[in-house]
Amino acid sequence: MFHRRSILIIIIALLFLSPFGLGSKKGKKDDPILHPVGFSLRQFPAPEDYNWRGSDDHTLGGIIWYPAEDSSGEKEQYIGPPDAPLFYAGRAAKDATLAPAFSKFPLIALSHGTGGSAMQMAWLGTYLAARGYIVVAVNHPGNNAFTGYTTEGFIEGWERAKDISTVISDVLADPRFGSKIDPDRIGAGGFSYGGYTMIELAGARTDLNRLLAWCDEQKSACNPPEMPDLMEKFKALQEKPDVQRTLRRAGDSYRDPRIRAVFAIAPAVARAFTTENLQEITTPVEIVAGAADVIAPLAENARFFASNIKTAKLTILPGGVGHYTFLDAGTEAGKKQLPQFFVDNPGVDREAVHQQVAQMAADFFDRELAQPGRKR
Repeated sequence: MFHRRSILIIIIALLFLSPFGLGSKKGKKDDPILHPVGFSLRQFPAPEDYNWRGSDDHTLGGIIWYPAEDSSGEKEQYIGPPDAPLFYAGRAAKDATLAPAFSKFPLIALSHGTGGSAMQMAWLGTYLAARGYIVVAVNHPGNNAFTGYTTEGFIEGWERAKDISTVISDVLADPRFGSKIDPDRIGAGGFSYGGYTMIELAGARTDLNRLLAWCDEQKSACNPPEMPDLMEKFKALQEKPDVQRTLRRAGDSYRDPRIRAVFAIAPAVARAFTTENLQEITTPVEIVAGAADVIAPLAENARFFASNIKTAKLTILPGGVGHYTFLDAGTEAGKKQLPQFFVDNPGVDREAVHQQVAQMAADFFDRELAQPGRKR
């Protein structure tokens, strides 16, 4: 069992070692895509006392997608071994020139799911960039396929919100992009555990006792496929001084007032929050989930959030749309090697779902981040 999990982690990590490329994105007649897309890889700076969650890699790696000038040579981006890539990551041009604009661009920060990576948000990031947004995604320490997994990275979910706030500050200070961003028009989006991160950024606070009690009752829910013995490992770490420190601040507020709207895709870990706390959220929240999600079941997650957050709007995608439908599309090699992530239920067109949800996200941010007196 360990051997198979190790191979799976290595395969996923390899996806992020090969270079990628992305080209001009053509939409339907009513699709308002305006720009080619550029991308730039980043290692974001973090404070000296940053909580790396047991990871040996002390970097906040990530990617920025952005609107590029018309002459940019986009190419299709694939992730994985060059001779047999596993993921399709949209179209973009590496380090292309930023598109000229009459006004500053809005910024969207993206948070990946458990054990995923920044590049797993490419389907959404490239679309938003084509619609005129600068988009940043980060690899959450100890919880990403690129730099590896740690128990702390899986348990200390509240620290993910700090990752997002940190990279927002870093991008705003970036010599290339910072001056091109409107700091009053910032939003965020996340998938799965990244959806939980969105709720934290909107103002909810983790109730650690409630979460651990739920984990005792629902052991399978708190032992994800990527780390099926998570809770057992966590118990062995609870007395470590650094773990004790972060546990004490689990219930702190990680609301980022710069973030004016959040978009949560198949959000998970809803039982970390009390209904009373969720009802205090005033940030606009849009939630989308699949009707066939068995990883983050609707009743316990998306519907729970939507019924308790006054500002929330919920859309359930019907049919066989499942949890992993919201990952990047897999190549034929990816579907063969990692079917649990890339083979959808019969009748589900993953790329069509991505197009629909990405357009929903762009429309939501267009509306919520519009400049006063002006519609985008």
